[in-house]
Formats: sequence, C-alpha cells, structure tokens
Amino acid sequence: MRIKELIIKILTIKEIAIASRIALGVMFIFSGFVKGIDPWGSTYKFIDYFTAFNMMWMHQAAFILAIVQNAAEFVIGVALVLGLRMRETAWGALLFMLFFTPLTFILALTNPVTDCGCFGDALILTNWETFFKNLVMMVPTVIIFLYRNKYRPAYRAIAEWGWVAAFTVLILWVSIHCYRHLPWIDFRPYHIGADIPGGMTVPEGMPTDVYETILYYEKDGVVKEFTQYNFPWDDTTWIWKSSESFLVVEGYKPPIQDFSITNAYGFDITEDVLADYGYTFLLVAHQMNKSNKQALKKAEEIANYCNDNGHRFYCLTASPSGDIEQITSELGLEYEICTTDDITLKTIVRANPGLLLLQNGTVIGKWHNNDMPEVDELKPNLLSFALKQQAQKTKKKLNQVVYLAFVFIAFTFFHFRLSEKTEN
Repeated sequence: MRIKELIIKILTIKEIAIASRIALGVMFIFSGFVKGIDPWGSTYKFIDYFTAFNMMWMHQAAFILAIVQNAAEFVIGVALVLGLRMRETAWGALLFMLFFTPLTFILALTNPVTDCGCFGDALILTNWETFFKNLVMMVPTVIIFLYRNKYRPAYRAIAEWGWVAAFTVLILWVSIHCYRHLPWIDFRPYHIGADIPGGMTVPEGMPTDVYETILYYEKDGVVKEFTQYNFPWDDTTWIWKSSESFLVVEGYKPPIQDFSITNAYGFDITEDVLADYGYTFLLVAHQMNKSNKQALKKAEEIANYCNDNGHRFYCLTASPSGDIEQITSELGLEYEICTTDDITLKTIVRANPGLLLLQNGTVIGKWHNNDMPEVDELKPNLLSFALKQQAQKTKKKLNQVVYLAFVFIAFTFFHFRLSEKTEN
C-alpha cells in the first residue's frame, strides 16, 4: 500500500478531521481579526520587512498587502470552521502555511525584525516561536488537505461562495472602519488608562540583562581569551588588548522604552510633561508633510483653548525641521512643536495626526483626526469630558461587536443544524 493511501486510511476518523479544521480555523480567525482591526500596525510591519530585505520600492504596496493578507487569513479561518468551500479553503490554508513556514525559518535564522507580527500587538512572538508554531500548525493543515475531497458541502456552490464573499466584505469593512477611526481594541502600551511613567519603569525584583565579557590579553605575541573570572590578574606579563561584551540572558523589558519629548530648543521635557497634574494635549503627527492638514489646523483651536484655560498643548513629530517650518508657515500654526522618535509616535496612535489627553502621565483620552473633539465640546473638567466620550465610544463599539457576534453565532448554529440534516 502506498504511503499516501496508508496515511489517508489512518486519518479516516471523523473527529480528527473536525478537530484539525476547527483548531486551524480558530488560529486563522484570531490572527486575521487582531491584525484586521489594526491595519496601520500590519502596514508598518510590512514596511519593516521590506526595509530589512532592501525592498524599499515595495513600501507603497504595504497597506494594500496588509489589508489583503489580514482579510485572507480571517476568511480562510471562517471557511475552515464552517466547512465552506473546503477544497479551495484547504488549498488556501496549505499555500499560506507553505509560504510562511519557510519564511519564518529564514527570519528566525537572520532575525531582521525581532517581532514577527503574526498576531499583531495582541500576542508578541519571537521569530523562533513563530517558526515552531507554524511547524505545529502544519499537522492539521496537512490533515485538512488530505481530507479536502471528503467534506460534504452544506449548501450549493453559489450559496457557499456567497457566504465567503459576505465574510470578506465584513472583515474589509472592519479594517477600513478602524483605519478611519482607531482600532476597536488597543493592544499597545499607550491605550486609554495607560500609565506612561509606570510603563517605562522596571518593577522591583524583575530580572535584568545578564552580560558576559570576554577579555583579550597578549603574552609573548600570543593573544588569549579570558572571562572576568579567570583573567590573569596576578601575572603582570599579560598585557590587556581589548574586551567585548555580549548578552547571555535577556532581562525584563518595560513596555515603553523610547518615549521622550524634546522641545525646539533641544531640551528634554519628558519628565516635566508626564509629571504635570494638570491636563496636557499631545497632537501626534509622526510625519507632518503627510498629515491631514485640516486636522493640523483644527488642532490650533484646541491649542488656543488650552492657552486660555491653563492647560498644556504640544505637537509631537519626527519630521525634519524643514518640513516643520514649511507646514507651520503654510497653515499658520503657532502651537509648540516637539520631536519624538518616529516608531514611538506610530505606536502611540494609529493616525496622522492623532490626539492624546494626559493627566499626570496617564492617557485619559485618545482620538483619530476624524474624531477630534470640537472646542465648544470641551468642558473645564476635561477628565469628566474624556471619560464620557470614552464611554460613548465603548458603547458604540460594543454594540457593533455584539451585533456582528450575534449574526455570526446565529449563522453558525443554523449552518451546523443544516449540515447535520444533510449528513443524515
């Protein structure tokens, strides 16, 4: 008996096929969803990889590729769980895994980008962890592929394709909605309620980095390596030449590591801003020449409000001074502009520009430029205003999620009921 026929005979147990389909499907749904609600995050990750592999000419395609990949993962996952178009879905899952498993192996060896980004910011994995995860998931992928002709469709082909199209439209709508506003779920360390100073500190008792130092000493023309424990401290005939240190054990890394604010005069005002018990608005425009100019101009009104009411207002950017001067002159901007690391700004808010409201270093408000508050909406008690707005946004997002979840669960229930009738 040929090996393929033997494998197929062994895997005739229906429960194995179902478990493989659902396990792989859930992983695909989770991966596609957490990245789908943060399309900018996926775009930045594509750009990181293109830069690492010297493919800067692909930067312009990063956003489209991010949207397409996230949607494809989500739809493949849904199709696996519901058993829709299993022949095509099995091929899609297999091609996905055959492409990314060798790729993650290469990434693990070369480590051009430390975070693989396969689960967005929801779950951070190293490249080696991602590779081994893909190896494990290849098992259900192969099982599903071998069983692809044994799955019995619950609907006609046109109906199944219709549902696949409907779920594709759904995830595309979610991604575009989160692109035009903010991600439904903020997994980053600058989410509303985050204590920025606390996120920058290492808690007491957490492990720190452990380094080992190699010392090079020379004697009689021969250079030998020593450690800090066995170097020839009592033999003065050895002459020190050089030393190098390398990381042995990586310690705890605080979630916020590169947050700093430098004003136009070159002074670091980070501590001063974060320690302020009053209210501070931060307009985050990582590249001002690519920012929404209408939003930059609208922020001038909020800055004037802050000046009139004793609050602080800063614009944070990574733009070069030439771009800053050009934009401020063109739009007549008068608010103070400071510089911050570009990657940090992209992490803080998925918008260009976006707006943050801080009190004593804690994020109490966050807005996309499409949702920036009007000046006449702002109240003397900005904390109360921010909490009320956040409650309204949370309620709206919750309603959307509950509605979509209800539709999905209802469809899944009737789908499996129909599948049972078809099999009987």
